Amino acid sequence: MQHSAVPELAHTHTRPIHWLATATALAGVVALSSVVQPDSATAAQTPGSDPRTAQAAAAPPATTGVDYPLDCGPVKLVIARKAAGDLDGDGRPETVAVAHCDAGMSTPPDALYVLTQGADDAHARVVATLVDPKDRQKVTKLAVHQGAVQADLLGYSSPKVPTCCPDVTDTVKWQWKNGAFERSTPAQARSV
Repeated sequence: MQHSAVPELAHTHTRPIHWLATATALAGVVALSSVVQPDSATAAQTPGSDPRTAQAAAAPPATTGVDYPLDCGPVKLVIARKAAGDLDGDGRPETVAVAHCDAGMSTPPDALYVLTQGADDAHARVVATLVDPKDRQKVTKLAVHQGAVQADLLGYSSPKVPTCCPDVTDTVKWQWKNGAFERSTPAQARSV
């Protein structure tokens, strides 16, 4: 098979006139784009609101630097679990935190707190106690779903049951109603 020579085509060689035409076309596009601007945005915004501030306000409260109503004495307070969501419908998320004292042995009881952003927006504060450590319960699961706090709790059928061996489980839910968290028990308490 023999290949025939293909004649060189004029448009395959660049010449200064080609570069000048390309530069002129590009300059025209840039000039036109600076003159033609898109229409202004039509999304509704609250007068005086800054989108960057709204994003910062939407962050859930941090669990650090909070004055928890839990006295751990010489041992450290531990945040074992946390979840976040808008619990009261104000458009700002709250944080739900499971806290206990860092006991070296045994099973320390948990506390379940609801945190909201403080008035200064710098530090969170505790606004509700859903589980008090005096109740001797452990929070094994925690979630915020559709504005409600859901938790699985381990507890004790009597004060005589050792803290190592909780013998009652319970699934509970808290919903913000009429200015307070209302507790319901979707599933009845059952023995382990």
